[in-house]
Amino acid sequence: MRRAFIPLVMMLAGVTPGLAQQAPVAEPQTNTPAPARGGVISPVLTIDSERLFHDSAFGQRVTREIEVESEQLATENREIEAALEAEERELTEKRSQMKPAQFRLLADAFDEKVQRTRAEQAAKNRALSEALDLERERFLSAAAPVLEQLMRNSDAAVILERRRVFVSSSVIEVTDEAIALLDEAIGTGLTDAD
Repeated sequence: MRRAFIPLVMMLAGVTPGLAQQAPVAEPQTNTPAPARGGVISPVLTIDSERLFHDSAFGQRVTREIEVESEQLATENREIEAALEAEERELTEKRSQMKPAQFRLLADAFDEKVQRTRAEQAAKNRALSEALDLERERFLSAAAPVLEQLMRNSDAAVILERRRVFVSSSVIEVTDEAIALLDEAIGTGLTDAD
């Protein structure tokens, strides 16, 4: 089985046993159009979709906006935490001066306030994650026609996710070209009206 596999691999790589040491043969001229921007002509292309988003102007804008909002939420959380800790200390100090039933009412109200505040802050955090997901979807929708054009320019039938491909030539990796085309076509994703 292994002996049959080696010639098959060599044949797929364009190497024929006995001819491996010969000088390369010039390829016949074809009427295939030259790829745009110095790209590659291949039926299969690969792309790193994470890098496509994060390195594009659109993705960088979204990342900056989400980071700013996340920092604001973290600051708000720290302020709320400090206020709740102060309120808890004050409540603890009053405990010795109160009847147990009175203290229990105040303690239960405080616990309820803490739980409500946690839920509100968690909802704000989820909203940030959802906003990021929506922006990614918006990006992919805007990117689809650009990537389709890149496929046509490269005579490709498919673009595969780079991280899902076991082995490939770096020649068919077109993330940088796709980022340049996307930056040109959609920029940051904001319109003049925004």
